[in-house]
Order: sequence, then structure tokens, then C-alpha cells
Amino acid sequence: MLTPEERLEEIMKVLDELEELSSTMPVVVEGLKDIEALRRLGIERNVMTLGRGATLFTFCEEVSRSTKEVVVLTDWDRKGGRLARTLKEGFEANDVRVIDHIRTKLVILSKKEIKDIESLPTFVTRLKSLAALAEGR
Repeated sequence: MLTPEERLEEIMKVLDELEELSSTMPVVVEGLKDIEALRRLGIERNVMTLGRGATLFTFCEEVSRSTKEVVVLTDWDRKGGRLARTLKEGFEANDVRVIDHIRTKLVILSKKEIKDIESLPTFVTRLKSLAALAEGR
């Protein structure tokens, strides 16, 4: 089992990787609160929400016109899992490679303490506090 310090370090590595990927490809999230949460964590480039009013497949077709790779970063509740699978199918049907290991790593590192992107900044802050307390021992 990872200590808070180790979890924090691993989450920061994942977020650094996400920031790097966002420089060359879109990061697809579910809503505006997710965009704001990622901004608070320093990820500001190429983050987009699902198109409102369009079907998921239409959204995937539209995005595929401008990229051949995309990060899918949906929440890790049941709805987010279904959405991630549907997006992956839609993007792959349009010859777009889906990067989904970021989501998988965050699911593992959050250990069911949080289930969505918008909770990430608070979770990271909590881990920083726990790590600081452990350091003070």
C-alpha cells in the first residue's frame, strides 16, 4: 500500500504526463467543472467537453477531423466508465488512437476515495497535507 507521499508523487507524475500530452492532442472530459479542475491542477491546453446536442459518435467524427490521438478522461463512476468505452469505440471507428491509461492510473491511485475529475484538486491538496504531516514526524 502506498503512503500519502508516494500516492501524491505518482499522481503528480500522471498529471505531468497529462499536461505533456495536452500539448499535442485533445483531452476529452465530461463537463465544465472538469475543465476547471484540470486548470487548477495546471492543465490548461486542449481540454474539451463533450459536444452538447450532438451524439457521441458525431462528436468523435468531428474531433477526428483534426487529430489522430485523443486522451479520454471521463469520471470513474459507472456512467463515466460506460462513456469512456463508448468514446473509445467511436474514436477508434474513426481511426483515432485513444489514450486511456491516464484515467486508469488515476482510478488506481485514488483508491475509490474520489470518483470524478472535479474532486482531483481537493484530493491532491489532502494528500499534500497528509504528506506534510508524515514528514513532520
